[in-house]
Order: sequence, then structure tokens, then C-alpha cells
Amino acid sequence: MSAAPDIDSTAGGALPRHVAIIMDGNNRWAKKRLLPGGAGHKAGESALHRIVEHAARRDVEVLTVFAFSSENWRRPENEVTLLMKLFLHALEKQVADLHAHNIRIRFIGDLSQFAPVLQDAMRAGMLKTAANTGMTLVIAVSYGGQWDMANAARELALQVQAGTLRAEDIDTDRMQQHVQMADLPPVDLLIRTGGELRISNFVLWQAAYAEFYFSEKLWPDFDPASLDAAFAEYAGRQRRFGRTSAQVENRHA
Repeated sequence: MSAAPDIDSTAGGALPRHVAIIMDGNNRWAKKRLLPGGAGHKAGESALHRIVEHAARRDVEVLTVFAFSSENWRRPENEVTLLMKLFLHALEKQVADLHAHNIRIRFIGDLSQFAPVLQDAMRAGMLKTAANTGMTLVIAVSYGGQWDMANAARELALQVQAGTLRAEDIDTDRMQQHVQMADLPPVDLLIRTGGELRISNFVLWQAAYAEFYFSEKLWPDFDPASLDAAFAEYAGRQRRFGRTSAQVENRHA
């Protein structure tokens, strides 16, 4: 899989094959309503359920969501503990429903950082849905884009050290084989909710050619209509991948 998608596969007017979402704003949503932070995270879980269902209905091939970053471990201990409890509860509750809808679940990130019970639940969810043929839901947990690329570089360095790879043969295609989601299409559309204009160390490699869409809505308020609005904007953009507008237009004439 090339790190740069072919221009003809993602021409203007089409739906994105791979959508990535930074789900930001749970705590601010709760604070605005004078509710505890946990209420915001629970509302965010409900929003994710709605978006997953809608993305699958819209025939999105891959939906990747940023559930817990490698930096989130630095949050207050009580919040991290609550997030882990909610994560386990969501896994126990949602896997069967996702399986019933033919959705395949995958987790990316440093899963070794989680408690054994959570690691077991993640493995069980992936195993249960592995043969499903519908949308792939990728959940990024204890994940960071820099970690991802460093991990890939480390694997390549070990191959060079072992004599199975020459350093001069390392290129972007070789790197692509070792990053997370290597077997999936690159990110076409990256959405961030909550009004912040940054990507927070998320899928840095995979989103190299992605279109960005920033929504002012806090994540619990991001609904199917909001996703459709992002798709509509994406469809109106011209993706050039280094080419000129004239070159793109000529290829689709």
C-alpha cells in the first residue's frame, strides 16, 4: 500500500473511504451543563455509537477514532481510572451490537499499557469481529503518531541490524509496511470536534494527504447531520496530491 493514494481513487465528489475523528469536547460539554466530567464521557460514548452507525450506513470503509492518546495518561488519576472503567463497560456493552451489524473492530496503540482485563477485552472484541465484512472501526488507545513512526523505525532498524534489510532500501513504501493500519487505506478525511485547530499527534503518517475538517461542535453534540456536513465539504474539495489543478482536471476530463 502506497503512503500516497492514487488521485483517481479519491476524486472530488466522492465519499471518503477512510475517516478519522478526534473526539474532543466531552469535559467542556459537561462543564457547560454543570455536570461531572464522567457525564461528558458517557455522552461522548453515545455520540460515538450514533456516528459509527451512520458512517456504516454511508458505506464508509474505515472509521478511526482517537479514544485515548498516549499523552492522556498524564491526566488526573481519578479521571484516568474513570475512563478505564467506562472503556471496559463500553467494550462489554457494544461489541455484540457491532458484531450484529457486521462491523469489524480493531485497536491500535500501545495496548500493553492497559490492565490485563482491558487487554483481554480488546483481544476478545477483535477476535469476535475479525471475520466481519462491513465497516472497520479502528479505536486508537494509548496511541500517538510520533510513537507509531518511532515504533516503525525501530522495527526497520532491527531488520538492518539482523542483516535482512539494507539501510539504503528503506523508503516510504517500506515504512508504510510497519506503521499501524498498514493494511488499510490512508486517511482521506480527518475531523476534529470541539473547535480546536490542531491534530494532537494523531495518525501523522496515515493522514499525510488527508483533508482536514474542524467542527465547533463539542463531541457529544456531533450527530449524523454533522458528519454529513463534513462529507459534503469533503466532496467539494479538489485533492491534488502535489499536482496542479489543471493536471487534476485533465485526468478527470
